[in-house]
Amino acid sequence: MSTFLDQPAATLAPDAVSPGLAPDALPASLSSLPPDFVWGTATASYQIEGSVTAGGRTPSIWDTYSHTPGRVHDGDHGDVADDHFLRYREDVALMKDLGLQAYRFSIAWPRITPHVTADSLGPVSEEGLDFYSRLLDELLAAGITPAATLYHWDLPQALEDAGGWPARATAERFAEYAGLVAARLGDRIDSFITLNEPWCSAYLGYGSGVHAPGRTDHADALAAVHHLNLAHGLATTAIRAERPDAQVGVTLNLAWVRPADADSPADVAAAHRIDGLQNRVFLDPMLDGTYPQDILDATSSVTDWSFVHDGDLAAIHQPLDFVGVNYYSPTVVRAYDGVGLREEADGHGDGAVSAWPACEDIEFPAQPGPYTDMGWSIDARGMSELLLRMHREHPGLDLYVTENGSAFPDHVQPDGSVQDDDRISYLRDHIEAVAHAVREGAPVRGYYVWSFLDNFEWARGYTKRFGIVRVNYETQERTPKASAHWYAGLIGEHTAKD
Repeated sequence: MSTFLDQPAATLAPDAVSPGLAPDALPASLSSLPPDFVWGTATASYQIEGSVTAGGRTPSIWDTYSHTPGRVHDGDHGDVADDHFLRYREDVALMKDLGLQAYRFSIAWPRITPHVTADSLGPVSEEGLDFYSRLLDELLAAGITPAATLYHWDLPQALEDAGGWPARATAERFAEYAGLVAARLGDRIDSFITLNEPWCSAYLGYGSGVHAPGRTDHADALAAVHHLNLAHGLATTAIRAERPDAQVGVTLNLAWVRPADADSPADVAAAHRIDGLQNRVFLDPMLDGTYPQDILDATSSVTDWSFVHDGDLAAIHQPLDFVGVNYYSPTVVRAYDGVGLREEADGHGDGAVSAWPACEDIEFPAQPGPYTDMGWSIDARGMSELLLRMHREHPGLDLYVTENGSAFPDHVQPDGSVQDDDRISYLRDHIEAVAHAVREGAPVRGYYVWSFLDNFEWARGYTKRFGIVRVNYETQERTPKASAHWYAGLIGEHTAKD
């Protein structure tokens, strides 16, 4: 199998990343996207829903984590968030007004089976199912195609107490939950996404501890990697058992990993290892039925991988209808020579423990700007490179950009409007990069901007705004930013070409 090191970086057209363009300019090659290209937006349940006890919902790991002092900025939590649980009709109406064609949302597992244990899924919450049923009906009535993510990081706390993702039972219960959702709601769901960014769940949740549940054990992180992979495979089978015609995929935050010095063998080797831990440890078992041997060898001092049982890889390796790619920022690495402080400017929080197992000899040097408000460097070439890599390695597999966006400070004008030119430029350049990948043959079927609403940004609380719609957290007023109107204009321009 080829890797990122076997191919040159994607080369965009000269006008693809152009600060001199007018702030509201559309991508230069919008017409190269197919007529049926899907334009959508995305959110996650804990980040927007609020109403965390409604219908008997029990705590998730993010409820526990955010209410633990010192874990989240300023003690913020998702108890109210964007109040979407009560305001979903207003939000869907706003999506319709903006011309959005698809909406990727996530289902909160604790709303569906609030009394799940390691041994049993427990009784179903009809109130929880009813909320998503009403949301689906509202979306369909508005002409918006639903895409449901079954897991966007809000694991029921009871399962974490029983071992969490490092435990095999969590994967088994997840498959049962996935089958239940497919049976009860699958008649109105266009596509299912099993997991969102399992890299974050495993390495940030169990490695560095900067995400829920806040554990710092690299052996547990690698066990979580495997059981998330297993959960994906078992859930895919369970969904298709209930809905044979369902479109099923997974969303991965694939990294465009570059060596700091392409002429340094040590930097190239470091980049290959990080590529293995971020990309190939998920792509290879899901799409090829194997784990990368170099990663098994590199992490042998951390774990013996005995949690991989006979038959697991076959269970994980299920045919997929699509893969979702989330991309925000490049990843640059170099070999650490042991001199001075080891740089960890990888954009994944400032935990006392690194997220990366068996990588004490690798560092992540800070990159030149520009940066988003998250401190993430901006380079749209990574979007093209990842999509083209997937096309090279897995030809014929449909791709979606399931998340792409940026956090920037809102500057509210006297009239209440938000002119977020930085975000518009970011979106335009990355959509241009998607169009470049399509011109080069990548079968990219749609793009979902992150995020529809400003929301609870995990450990950053409410300090970072990714939304194309501003949320006043005191009044819950929604205000479409200039980026929302720009995106609506882009959708209209592309649709008019059909």
